[in-house]
Amino acid sequence: MSDDARPPRMSPEEEARFKEARKGRNLAIGAVLLFFAVLFYAITIVRMGD
Repeated sequence: MSDDARPPRMSPEEEARFKEARKGRNLAIGAVLLFFAVLFYAITIVRMGD
C-alpha cells in the first residue's frame, strides 16, 4: 500500500481557519433554525387566537 493514497494533512493555521469557518456556519444554521422555530410558534399562537 502506498502512502500517496492518504489525503494531505492541513497545517495548524489551515486547520484553525477551517474550524473557525465551520463554527461560523454552525452558528448561522442554528440562528436560522431558531428563527423558524420562533416563526412557527408565533404563527401558531396567532392562528389559535382566530
